[in-house]
Amino acid sequence: MEMIESSTKPGKAKIGIVVSKWNSMITDKMLDGALKALRSNGIQDEDISVVKCPGSYEIPLAVQQLIQNRDPDGVIALGVVIRGGTPHFEYVCDAVNRGITDLILKHNKPIAFGVLTTNDVTQALERAGEKGNKGGEAALALLEMISVEQKLSN
Repeated sequence: MEMIESSTKPGKAKIGIVVSKWNSMITDKMLDGALKALRSNGIQDEDISVVKCPGSYEIPLAVQQLIQNRDPDGVIALGVVIRGGTPHFEYVCDAVNRGITDLILKHNKPIAFGVLTTNDVTQALERAGEKGNKGGEAALALLEMISVEQKLSN
């Protein structure tokens, strides 16, 4: 039996990060968490490209452009959508989720989904640092998927 196991230390890898500027008091913390996780697992700054886009709805297009123009080994998508009193929340969440899923399959590249969908700002802040950092968690998940891809292609 062959067993292929993921690792957070894939070796040399080019990483893209797309981060929403909307709710930057949260997404900036998530970006910091992602960068810290990447650096602590051997990824060098020169191998990281960060793209800031207006909001979460724009993340899929920014990810696609990053993949097409920089050809990273994987991408981390970071954003936050906070529920309001209208159906807008559902539309944005669904569009971002479908967009990222389609890109994973279209480009055959791992994309870590670090887009928070919360009921309020307090929940988002908790997930951006007070009770863990979802940006760092997304970075670790991406590194594991890159390691799996590297092992399967050898």
